[in-house]
Amino acid sequence: MIKSVQWVLFLSVLVAFAACNAPPVPLDDISIEKTFVPEQCVRAVKVGDYVRYHYIGTFPDGKKFDSSYDRGSTYNVYVGKKQLIEGMDKALVGMCVNERSLVKIPPQLAYGKKGYGDLIPPDSILHFDVLLLDVWNPEDGVQIKTYHTPSVCTRKVEVSDYVRYHYNGTLLDGTLFDSSHTRMRTYDTYVGIGWLIAGMDQGLLGMCVGERRFITMPPSLGYGENGDVEKHLSFFFSLPLYNSPSHPSDGITVTNQIVPDSCTRKSVSGDFIRYHYNGSLLDGTFFDSSYSRNHTYDTYVGLGYVIAGMDQGLIGICVGEKRTITIPPHLAYGEEGTGSKIPGSAVLVFDVHIIDFHNPSDITEITVTKKAEDCEKKTKKGDFVKYHYNASLMDGTAIDSTYNYGKTYNIVLGANQVVPGMETGLMDMCVGEKRHLIIPPHLAYGERGVTGEVPGSAVLVFDVELISVEEGLPEGYMFIWNEDVSPDLFSEMDKDNNKLVEPSEFTDYIMRQVNEGKGRLAPGFDPYRIIDNMFFNQDRNGDGKITEAEFKLKADESASHDEL
Repeated sequence: MIKSVQWVLFLSVLVAFAACNAPPVPLDDISIEKTFVPEQCVRAVKVGDYVRYHYIGTFPDGKKFDSSYDRGSTYNVYVGKKQLIEGMDKALVGMCVNERSLVKIPPQLAYGKKGYGDLIPPDSILHFDVLLLDVWNPEDGVQIKTYHTPSVCTRKVEVSDYVRYHYNGTLLDGTLFDSSHTRMRTYDTYVGIGWLIAGMDQGLLGMCVGERRFITMPPSLGYGENGDVEKHLSFFFSLPLYNSPSHPSDGITVTNQIVPDSCTRKSVSGDFIRYHYNGSLLDGTFFDSSYSRNHTYDTYVGLGYVIAGMDQGLIGICVGEKRTITIPPHLAYGEEGTGSKIPGSAVLVFDVHIIDFHNPSDITEITVTKKAEDCEKKTKKGDFVKYHYNASLMDGTAIDSTYNYGKTYNIVLGANQVVPGMETGLMDMCVGEKRHLIIPPHLAYGERGVTGEVPGSAVLVFDVELISVEEGLPEGYMFIWNEDVSPDLFSEMDKDNNKLVEPSEFTDYIMRQVNEGKGRLAPGFDPYRIIDNMFFNQDRNGDGKITEAEFKLKADESASHDEL
């Protein structure tokens, strides 16, 4: 009994030993063990496809007989066209890009009884660790998937348009081979005229500004069999279109117009315009704003002082109008751009608000808003006038008002005490009359304006009401006699009879004549300054006294003197 048990144990050890050294069990068909499956499989290999894959080939005992990694190159081949051993042809069908599988192939589906030279012995079972990297078919075209669509699309890309876009270019396995982002500038080109690979030419057509697409193209529409990296690559581009398609024949586009109810005049070439703006690229990237400088942009239009598109966009516009002007690059900053702010070949978008405009030939515009009930006389040069006003800019911004101070503004017309436009606006006016004056800057405060009050080159608006007027003296006179002049004028002035007229004597005499109504000083001026000036003109030698020989009436003087 004991011997029989020992014999059984011996047989079992022998069987176990034999099993450890036994040849592999023959396979009837291939065996596939998927070691990695990607989350998404957009496309699986089918018969007739062209694939790129890496592999490591080993025997069942782990001994390696071949590897694409060792050669530093993928294995590239058509599937199902007998370019591979039968087992590999079967194993590749259904695989996805980035999928990895362990494939076991029996000899009848590999190199059979003949083997393969000294490399593969006859009747060998082969193991392949396969990683699929790429798949395409000669019948493939460009595949487009839009993953972001803008809410507004005013224009789609057409053949011969010029576009700016960013892109990331990868192989199908995700390997990045190029990106515009790494160069920190868009790719700028014409579409559909052969400047791009055929697949990109097709993939860009029909896109909108702001649209984002995945574009997948086979090598036949990419870089062909030679490629830039390796033969027969499929490419995957992810790109957002950053700029409106533009064509050299494109003009500006005006949208979002808000026109004021009252527009008595529209801008023409040669006008000087003050406007605010926000400037951006078509994707919304901001590059400049007049608001940030708290100052309008002031320029002539139609004369080449601004980019051509803005020159066009500011013609035919009203004061107070708002509009959006879209300018193609050939009417903006062209292929060069302006450095870091505006890229080359950029379409620009300006949201503008017109503050005012004028022409260098403009005069003061006068509109009577209320006529006087009675008008015995009208204002003229030299008159002393008192008036109220409200002053504002063309956009309605208030500047000043005499009503706030509770007193009138008083001037002598023609004495350069106000801006020229106001002088003109107050001429030939009746007491009680009201006028609306529009004064261009060259007749107001010019290019400099008034610091903190009136912007440079501003058109001014005045609503004026004439309160009173005191008739002035004839031109050239600061004092006139209302009565005949005394023949003994010098003696009347010389109170102390010393044959000299002192300044005090002169002043007392003139003021007495004015107070008694015998004479009149020019209104609106300091009377004592006028009298001092009269004395100075009579004091020929400048010694501070007037002798009888120096003393003369105006009738005896040349026209250059304004005294007695």
